[in-house]
Amino acid sequence: MNDQNVHVIFGAGPLGTAVMRELLRQGQPVRMVNTRGQADVPAAVEVVKGDAYSVESVTAVTANAQVVYQCAQPAYHQWPEKFPPMQAAILEGVARSGAKLVLAENLYMYGAVSGQIHEGLPYNAHTRKGKTRAQMAESALAAHQAGKVRVAIGRGSDFFGPGVLDSALGDRAIVPALAGKAAQMVGKLDLPHTYTFIDDFGKALVILGEREEALGQAWHVPNDQPEITQRQIMTLFFAEIGQPPQIKGMGKWMMSLGGLFIPAARETAEMMYEFEKPFVVDSSKFERAFGLKATPLPEAIAQTVAWYRAHHKE
Repeated sequence: MNDQNVHVIFGAGPLGTAVMRELLRQGQPVRMVNTRGQADVPAAVEVVKGDAYSVESVTAVTANAQVVYQCAQPAYHQWPEKFPPMQAAILEGVARSGAKLVLAENLYMYGAVSGQIHEGLPYNAHTRKGKTRAQMAESALAAHQAGKVRVAIGRGSDFFGPGVLDSALGDRAIVPALAGKAAQMVGKLDLPHTYTFIDDFGKALVILGEREEALGQAWHVPNDQPEITQRQIMTLFFAEIGQPPQIKGMGKWMMSLGGLFIPAARETAEMMYEFEKPFVVDSSKFERAFGLKATPLPEAIAQTVAWYRAHHKE
């Protein structure tokens, strides 16, 4: 693929795939980059092998790119050591190619927040991964301000949807529900917690790549019913599945116990503050600027359940 308008996606996981779906819907040429050079994607999508830690490799795979979407990440328990050098190489490589760079982020950099989480908050992270996210965001925006590379940042909350397995609203909740068993959720069930539908995240990142006014800023992507509780959203899942709701919440002690054996669970324990008090995301800035509204929750849930049914036996 030699099209000078190619859109390059780092990472072929759920978010990279959601970006791909939106780009294909628009008829855009897409190149996906991962460490294997293989992905389960439509034939129209070019998939190449690349090393996101190598400036030379990033430069090569983005040489003819219009927009680059950074949706890749190292293993969860390796973020502090591996994420900053990955982003540094991508920033430098994309700077050489001259493309726009859209970074996918979460909300860890803000730390524990009282009230709604909005883009004007300071970075008060108190966790290892939150401090890593803050440093990376600051470095990316500094590179933009210095004129090195054109950067826009899209931030989503805990996401769910087709292809999303390892998430607070992923396979540990939905697969048991499909089998008529108790869904395993994290933290307190009756506090509001914003969830992001993966396709809304993908659409939002594409918009950030299209719009010049998005550059140099961070944007919270749209979310439907941001004040819904975990019990309420999971009850909607059970209704879509056709099973009576059974929901269990795992507290910090249980997560810490699991962390004795599972590195990812150990890393999740430090983020439990997000599930022990209200966690409500304000995405009004994005919605006002670009007019995108989140997919209504019933529709997003129906799409998610349909995907799980197609990929898991009940």
